[in-house]
Parts: sequence; C-alpha cells; structure tokens
Amino acid sequence: MNWLVNTLTSSIGKKLMMAVTGLCFCGFLAVHLIGNLTIYGGKEMFLGYVEHLHALGILINLAEFGLIALALIHIITGLTLYLQNLKARPIRYNTYKSAGGRTIGSATMPYTGILIMLFVLLHLLTFRFVDKTNTNDFQILVTTFSQFGSVLIYIVAVIIAAIHVSHGLWSGFQTLGLSHPKYMPIIMGLSVVFAVIVGVGFGFIPIYVSLIA
Repeated sequence: MNWLVNTLTSSIGKKLMMAVTGLCFCGFLAVHLIGNLTIYGGKEMFLGYVEHLHALGILINLAEFGLIALALIHIITGLTLYLQNLKARPIRYNTYKSAGGRTIGSATMPYTGILIMLFVLLHLLTFRFVDKTNTNDFQILVTTFSQFGSVLIYIVAVIIAAIHVSHGLWSGFQTLGLSHPKYMPIIMGLSVVFAVIVGVGFGFIPIYVSLIA
C-alpha cells in the first residue's frame, strides 16, 4: 500500500493523475456535447433527452459524484504541481519563447483551469442546482440565454475550455506514454480539432437559444 501512496504523491504520480482525470473529462465533454445538441431538435427532443437522464436515477447521481471527485483530484493536483514548479523556479524567465512546442494552451493551463472551475460552479448553480418546481430545463435555458451577458460569459468560457483542452488532451496521452514521434503530430492535430469542436459546438448553443428566445 505504501508504494501506491508514494507513487501517487510523487511528481510523476501527480502528472499521471492529471492525465487520467483530464482524459476522462475530455470524454465527458464529448458525451455532454452530443446530448446538448438535441436542443436543435426543439423543445420536445431536448426535454426528452433530459428526461432520459433523470430516468437513470441513482446511476446519474453516481456519475455526478464521480465527476466531482475527478474534478477535485484534477484541480488540487494541478495547483499542487503548479506551486511546486513555482517554488523550484521562483524567478520567472524574462522572455517566453515558443520553441519546444510552447503554445497558448500550455502557457495558460493553470489560469484557464481556474477559470473553467469558476464557470463550472456558475453553470451548476444556473442549470443544475436550481428550483424547477414551476419550470423545466428548456425554459431555464431560454430564460438564461435571453440575456446578452449570459451568452457572452458562456461563449468566453467555452473558448477558454477549448484552449485548455487543445493542450491537455495530447499532453495526457504523452504523460501516459501513449505517444510516438511518428504519431504524436497526428495526436496533437486531433487534439486541436477536438478543441475546436468543443468550442464551436458549445459556443453556438447559447447563440441559437438566444435567437429563439
């Protein structure tokens, strides 16, 4: 048991946990996006999707608790690694170079991660933990995105998420050793494509809903 604890608390162990939890969230984003696309089918189709989720009962609750656990592990581990890196290099470099594959995604990972966490909390308070006694999920969606400020916040948030994912996805594969010099450029390219799909896919939903509101 000690070897497991020592491994998970080591720098390599933390990076492995970041990779696994990050890839899990990429999978969640894909599934969540597919479900949300039912909004384009109209009110009945969207509410049918929501009702199907609720019909899962305890399974959906377990999935939610699992996502919360993954989020806590990912966030705490990420911040720990970031602080450790700062401690190891207290004096920041005067100039930042793009050499070595440095991108806007890799350079902003800690900051985009924190912003995503704040947005997720806002998202849950707006759509999940809200009184639905006299309303439904479709009406909440329409009411929320009838406000320009909400549409803007949501679009900015999904762009930030896309930037985070553009680096996090391929980095996760690399950390787990699932990389090869021959195939890594392809994996990196697919990560960018996935990030664009996430950004555009989620980003157009509030625009569409605001138009039908």
